[in-house]
Amino acid sequence: MLIKRIITALVLIPAIIAAVFLLPNDYFNLFCALFILVAGWEWVSISGVNDRIVKIIFLVFLGLSMQAMGSWVDLIEYLVDELHNLDIYELSGIIDWLAIGPVLWWLFAMILIRNAGGSLLEIKIKKRFKLILGWVLLLSAWLFFTRLRALYGNEMIMYFLLLIWAADIAAYFVGRKYGEMKLAPEISPGKTTAGLYGAIISALLMGVGLGFYYGFPLIIAANFVMLSMFTVLVSIYGDLFISLLKRRQGVKDSGTLLPGHGGVLDRLDSLIAAIPVFYLGVILIRQVS
Repeated sequence: MLIKRIITALVLIPAIIAAVFLLPNDYFNLFCALFILVAGWEWVSISGVNDRIVKIIFLVFLGLSMQAMGSWVDLIEYLVDELHNLDIYELSGIIDWLAIGPVLWWLFAMILIRNAGGSLLEIKIKKRFKLILGWVLLLSAWLFFTRLRALYGNEMIMYFLLLIWAADIAAYFVGRKYGEMKLAPEISPGKTTAGLYGAIISALLMGVGLGFYYGFPLIIAANFVMLSMFTVLVSIYGDLFISLLKRRQGVKDSGTLLPGHGGVLDRLDSLIAAIPVFYLGVILIRQVS
């Protein structure tokens, strides 16, 4: 299994890095949208909906929503560049603060999982709610991931990806070496408290490294360290939330597209939860610096 994971990663990671640094924004947005649409198909499945027509309708609606959101953002940015009008600037800022909604949801999910744990497996959740939730979370992940690159460049989006990848690797190996206490055994038996600490320490080191690399003032460097650690913490519980949905459906993986990894959603679960948190944190750091 580990060999398959490594081989798949060796194929995917160079492709993703190439997309980050080489693709123009429009093509990068489309590249990300394709991953989100595949994840959307898998989300519908783990929501307990097997009707192919419903899946197609969900994907069409999600795709049209991304197109509409992208067009709205482009229009606002065009008006900002051309008119330099205060009202338009304020309208542009609304896009950034839309991240508050998904951030609050992921914080709520984190608190819920920490306090309720396995009892969440018994709670009845309507399929309609899971589909609406999936649409909101997937759409917001695409919006803020692509907007992070458009506003802050390739290096910021690459730092975010490395942050999550490093946390995932640290959690895996630290958990295997020192993991005795389970983090949420009824939901995801493989995750351990030691793995969580390993992931957060990796985020601390990543944040410190970022500050040194760019020579940030101490306050900005400290803010990025805290943001990195908090982003990774939320990403872990985002992974657990997706695991909760899968376990409720009695499946281990969301799909089989990626050998050794499962489905696309299995690889994006941490990113989907982390990106609105990271994006909003960068906006706040920019505001106060």
